[in-house]
Amino acid sequence: MKLRVRDNSIRLRLSQSEVDTVASDGLVSATVPFSSGKKLVYCVESSPACVDPVAAFEDGEVSVRLPESTVKQWAGSEEVSIASEQDIGGGEILRILVEKDFACLAPREGEDESDMFPHPSQD
Repeated sequence: MKLRVRDNSIRLRLSQSEVDTVASDGLVSATVPFSSGKKLVYCVESSPACVDPVAAFEDGEVSVRLPESTVKQWAGSEEVSIASEQDIGGGEILRILVEKDFACLAPREGEDESDMFPHPSQD
């Protein structure tokens, strides 16, 4: 799973197995270790209690919770992404995007893309 944070947006890209896992088990997560035992954890969770996508940051963990029905529809379809906006107060909006991760058109040295979705432009 890849995490991209920029200004007021958060984007997560999931491989095929990660999409399958969040659809079947309800959770997929990843960890970035730092020195002194500190770490950044980020996850995507599917929840039947969730009505709209929502993002949170607490105790070093970025979590994105998605409606279970939306995840199941997305996982079993050709839909590429789940997008939403979250009011974070003070007139600010956080944009949330969870996407299927596609293989690159040109191979990149040192990258294993065997679990990525086939790129739509590939023959």
